[in-house]
Amino acid sequence: MTKAEVYEKAWVLAQKNDFSIVDEIYHPDYKSFDFRTGIYANLEDDKVIVSTLDEECTYGPFEIIYENDEFLCFYKYVKSQLEGENEPSFETFMHALNYKDGKIIKQKTTVQDLDFDPSEYFDWNWEDYE
Repeated sequence: MTKAEVYEKAWVLAQKNDFSIVDEIYHPDYKSFDFRTGIYANLEDDKVIVSTLDEECTYGPFEIIYENDEFLCFYKYVKSQLEGENEPSFETFMHALNYKDGKIIKQKTTVQDLDFDPSEYFDWNWEDYE
């Protein structure tokens, strides 16, 4: 399994409050600056954020931009359905992960809102990822 596949599996399970893989792949000294809040976040902070999301996210396909033993960069498509909203929203997430001793020590994530459903332009559909 690629690092991106393991990362995706870990956070899909984390949305169901199963952090077992997350705990395995993150370095004990992990921290990262959160641009949304303006503070450094550690792994426990990230777990709280994921476990309290009020939206249902479907992670679509991803593409690895670069991967080696010390760094991974990839992007993925995400469909979010806010509770009480009729229409989903669509985004792309780009993750840049630094590794130390084989575990994630630092990560940066950027999000780009999309004004279209990406599955309508590519050869895949959301049902394959639900």
